[in-house]
Amino acid sequence: MGKFYESRLTPEEKEKFMKIALVEAQKAAALGEVPIGAVVVKDKQVIGRGHNLREHQQQAASHAEMFAIAEACRTEGSWRLEDTQLFVTLEPCPMCSGAMILSRVEEVYYGASDPKAGTAGTLMNLLTDERFNHVAYVEKGILEDECRAILQNFFRAIRQKQKKKKQAGNSGENHVQ
Repeated sequence: MGKFYESRLTPEEKEKFMKIALVEAQKAAALGEVPIGAVVVKDKQVIGRGHNLREHQQQAASHAEMFAIAEACRTEGSWRLEDTQLFVTLEPCPMCSGAMILSRVEEVYYGASDPKAGTAGTLMNLLTDERFNHVAYVEKGILEDECRAILQNFFRAIRQKQKKKKQAGNSGENHVQ
């Protein structure tokens, strides 16, 4: 994957597939999970999809990308996902980036950057590190505002819920001075 690699997809196709990943993120949010969604695409068709299920499954590896990759592998009948694109609403973590490298995903597109765990350009870029046996093309910022907003709205709602709970707990206390 050289410096001058060009994506096989048009900007409109990239947005189309990120919108499908956003639908997956909404499924996670509806379950009370951190809203992250992912899809794997081959020949402009979705072959795998997933959303975050860490809380429901109580498994650290239950990330959207891991489910999308697993389904794509089943669809393809192979662990090799050559000639595929992966779309994810939040920048991949080290585990998910590693799974993309190991499964030979060719192109990775993400929406919002992750300053705490992102390894597709923010903290480091595992996906383009040529010391690995596979590198991927990476493009960030696809529907970035929408991807960031779903996360911000989710965490804002949690903070508001916690604040109301705290206020309800404090209103029942008698203060003696």
